[in-house]
Amino acid sequence: MDYHSTSFVKSQIMPSGRTHDRITLWTLPAIVGLTTLSTRNSTVTLLVAGGYLFSGLMFGPDLDIYSVQFKRWGWLRGLWIPYQRSMRHRSRLSHGFLLGTILRLCYLLGILGLGIGLVILLGQAFFNLDWHWGERAIALGIWLRNHRIGLIALFIGLELGAMSHAIADWTGSCYKRWQRNRAKAKGRRGKAKSFK
Repeated sequence: MDYHSTSFVKSQIMPSGRTHDRITLWTLPAIVGLTTLSTRNSTVTLLVAGGYLFSGLMFGPDLDIYSVQFKRWGWLRGLWIPYQRSMRHRSRLSHGFLLGTILRLCYLLGILGLGIGLVILLGQAFFNLDWHWGERAIALGIWLRNHRIGLIALFIGLELGAMSHAIADWTGSCYKRWQRNRAKAKGRRGKAKSFK
């Protein structure tokens, strides 16, 4: 085995998908408890916890590679292939604070919007679907305004799930780097003693 290969080094530095899943599941009760204590609102707590769980298991930073999160999308995982091809793994665009979650949300909502728009256009063309774009846009604006607290809570949950992942990656990398540096320092001290 080539111990200097990129895949071996990455597997030794970054936590596995199972480790990220465990972190998500073990920290979920803390997220629920802290959200309940700070908001005293069960709906907000449910949205933060649901966003956290979804982000930790399916919507996190590792959608930029062929990962456990990517595989969980099942037959819909093909939606993420253009995203993967445009992202470098562990870049600020995929793993960055706020930016990664915002980009994933924009990407997913853009894909969904295109798909829904196409279905509506086909329905109008072939089935005389009665759809008025202006009315629907106004209705969407009203809905977004009426549900802004819930949407903010959901976004906070999504971001917390992504940050638990990014922090675990960063912590694992720092720990492994510290171990390597410590081993190198011991090796140098051992060589210095043998020359005396």
